[in-house]
Amino acid sequence: MQIEQRVKADGSWRVLAGELSRDAQLTLVFAATDVLRDPAIWVELAAMYPHGRIVACSTAGTIAGVHVHDDTIAATALALDDGRIEVAAVSVSDAPDSTALGALLASRVPTEGLVHVMVLSDGMRVNGSALVKGLAASLPPHVAVTGGLSGDGPRFERTAVCVDGPDPCEQVVAVGFYGSRLEVGYGSLGGWDPFGPERRVTRSEGNVLYELDGEPALDLYKRYLGPHAAELPGSALLFPLAIRAGDADDVPIVRSIIGVDEATKSLTFVGDMPTGFRARLMRTNFTGLVDGASAAAATCVETIGKGRAQLAVLISCIGRRTILKQRTEEEIEAVEEVLGGTPIMTGFYSYGEIAPFGAASRCELHNQTMSITVLAER
Repeated sequence: MQIEQRVKADGSWRVLAGELSRDAQLTLVFAATDVLRDPAIWVELAAMYPHGRIVACSTAGTIAGVHVHDDTIAATALALDDGRIEVAAVSVSDAPDSTALGALLASRVPTEGLVHVMVLSDGMRVNGSALVKGLAASLPPHVAVTGGLSGDGPRFERTAVCVDGPDPCEQVVAVGFYGSRLEVGYGSLGGWDPFGPERRVTRSEGNVLYELDGEPALDLYKRYLGPHAAELPGSALLFPLAIRAGDADDVPIVRSIIGVDEATKSLTFVGDMPTGFRARLMRTNFTGLVDGASAAAATCVETIGKGRAQLAVLISCIGRRTILKQRTEEEIEAVEEVLGGTPIMTGFYSYGEIAPFGAASRCELHNQTMSITVLAER
């Protein structure tokens, strides 16, 4: 596997890591929304990597190496030694709902020899959990899906996911990896702790939560937040909810709030909040988040071995960055240390992460996790 990573900052490109001796099959680009909607940047990318597919995703922070940037473009080009890469895309308007959108996207991914799928999705108009459901139902059962929902910094206004150009930009893109020598590892963990009693979702519709234990969800949530309630919806990133179906062995899934409605006393989440599920508030601290990132990397190492990852794609939640602030890069450094070796690392801060918890788990939409995908060729 050959990898080259370039970054553009202060108006000029430079090679940050690696080197390609042949044409790239795929270039992953992470940058701010307005950058990716500008045709001029696509002229530059096409000149550098003229023959492969270019897939770009907007961010709430761009990861290049162990650094996180808001004003830097990261382009990571990849060429497999013995395999191929296919790219499929659907526009958000191509299907009536997000489940159907996931199924449609899966139908466009060739399955012969498929090893892994990475998905990058519009972060504002797609229900991430429904998207994952549609993908999982339509892809071969042995194929795992990882990826994330695009970001727009702290604005939550518009995002961009593009292929080979700036238009269309409201898309969901699947990158299929093929090859008998290809090894893939993945892991996703948060580092959040529950507090308060576990409650039941008594009224919800899709990703909108109306009632917990028969009480208006927003009223209950404000009561627990105390003085932080005055800072909603921004402070909601600090207090997500963990949900589970109800069995004692269920692994909770963390959901982040992206909107509040004072009129209906409801909370809107990135993914579904099914009626009948149990929900509990979460909170964390710096140490918990860094430990969660380390644990996610350790899960990858269990699959492919320490020091063997050649490319690592890190997708972490904007809520984690909100808490870590100037120490955000410490969770990236923790991942690098656990992976070992010298992997080229890229990725972004997202509005939602897509990954199984580990090799034996089903794919889920997560919030507030560090989700990692590592690639290597034997």
